[in-house]
Amino acid sequence: MADTIVIPRVVAERIRREAEKLGVSLEEYVIELLSQNLDPLDRAREHIEASKEILEEAKGDLEEASVRQASEKIWGSAALAVKAYAYWREGKMLPSHGELWEYSRVVAGELGDWILEAWNQASGMHTCFYEGWCTREHVEKALKAVEEMVEAINEKIRGGVKKAAR
Repeated sequence: MADTIVIPRVVAERIRREAEKLGVSLEEYVIELLSQNLDPLDRAREHIEASKEILEEAKGDLEEASVRQASEKIWGSAALAVKAYAYWREGKMLPSHGELWEYSRVVAGELGDWILEAWNQASGMHTCFYEGWCTREHVEKALKAVEEMVEAINEKIRGGVKKAAR
């Protein structure tokens, strides 16, 4: 479960603006800031743990009938998982949506094409957050697909043999 940290409103608004400029969730932005001094493997572990926690929050949002909030958390979880894989595999940072999309293909090439479907569903959730078009059923299906993706990436990071950087 998430902890609450109280910070001055002016600081919170600055963090929110910076996250919006980068097109990432508030959680994703803060995690990137706080993990800057970690080695790539520790960054990967931090990212995948945060990804799992955000998915749990998405489940809570669904229970409270907050489909839009759940959808954005599903997207954020998927993005953090792909970032975790890039840190684990090559020590590489993925600062843009375009790089996340490109790297999702690397993950799919190593874990299976089903990753692309999970990624596409997560990306649909990002759109859902802004447009509000999806239903609870859409969000539930995306949650299941992203949960499987996060778990597969977690298993790889926690126990898999690191591949050589390309």
